[in-house]
Amino acid sequence: MTSLKLTVRTGSERGFTDLTGACRRFVTEHAGGRDGLLSVFVPHATAGVVIMELGAGSDDDAIESLDRLLPRDDRWRHRHGSAGHGADHVVPLLAAPSVTVPVIGGELALGTWQSIALLDPNADNPERTVLLSFVAG
Repeated sequence: MTSLKLTVRTGSERGFTDLTGACRRFVTEHAGGRDGLLSVFVPHATAGVVIMELGAGSDDDAIESLDRLLPRDDRWRHRHGSAGHGADHVVPLLAAPSVTVPVIGGELALGTWQSIALLDPNADNPERTVLLSFVAG
């Protein structure tokens, strides 16, 4: 297994950060044309990794949907940080902290419109860690 630790600047905005390019570069460098699996993991209690279409309004629709499901108000028992921060701690129930992507012939086996993205609903943390691991088949 080969691994890489990335530091991702998400800034002060809630939303998605596209990891697809970094994942492709990592796989190209370490897969050597082989089949295997790419694991993408975020070691954070208030972030997740998703595979979805980015752009064309999908990002905004997803954040708005999360806000409807998990309102950013004072109903949460977990209350430190910015308003509604307790909702951020529930996000990993909907967006897991990891995904596994097949690698075929040294290439990510993603669909045409699929991207790998970090979902960070917590504007209190401007920087996140992402761990990439390639396991050859």
